Amino acid sequence: MNSKQIAGEKACDFIQDGMIVGLGTGSTAYYMIQKLGDRVAEGLNVTGVVTSKATEKLAVERNIPLMELNDVTEIDLTIDGADEVDGEFRGVKGGGGALLFEKLVANVSKKSIWVVGEDKVVATLGAFPLPVEVVPFGYKQVERQLEARGYKPKLRHHEDGSLYLTDSQNYILDLHIGSIANPEDLNNWLNNLPGVVENGLFLNYASTIVIGFSDGKVEVRDK
Repeated sequence: MNSKQIAGEKACDFIQDGMIVGLGTGSTAYYMIQKLGDRVAEGLNVTGVVTSKATEKLAVERNIPLMELNDVTEIDLTIDGADEVDGEFRGVKGGGGALLFEKLVANVSKKSIWVVGEDKVVATLGAFPLPVEVVPFGYKQVERQLEARGYKPKLRHHEDGSLYLTDSQNYILDLHIGSIANPEDLNNWLNNLPGVVENGLFLNYASTIVIGFSDGKVEVRDK
């Protein structure tokens, strides 16, 4: 097992019968969903709410019952990955492009757990490029304002060179900041920038972090 699989499968222990569960997106969440599929096959009664089309496809393949976010009033527990997480449980998410849906699901969740490998735990956020989802119309105007602040935005493309589109058909500008001195201030500034749909700073969501280590150990940290 790699550290991501260790963390993802451990997080499944928090899921109880009868829960509505937010299903995250990304490589670590993948292992959690696979494990949840096994538990559903064994008789666990849960309903999932997905954070991306990719997660929906995987959940359907594993026969996990699903419902739309519009049809829930609250979610008992969301389990998701993170690209970075600091000591104050602030994180950067959106490397997989699902930051908007992930934040919508997290916002109505009573509890959010992040599952990460040990390499994702950092002292300061910002080494991982910060995703900013923007509308295609006039995105260059947003890009110019980000450049003016020295954030080095880069329009996301697939490995084959084609333009990356989110599930909402928006663009992503990845910011290469290096170190984010004040995540709260940056979050507020980005959210007030016309054309920005959402940004990848998740500051007040996770209450538990499950960390997988390469030596097979797993650590659960509560806020």
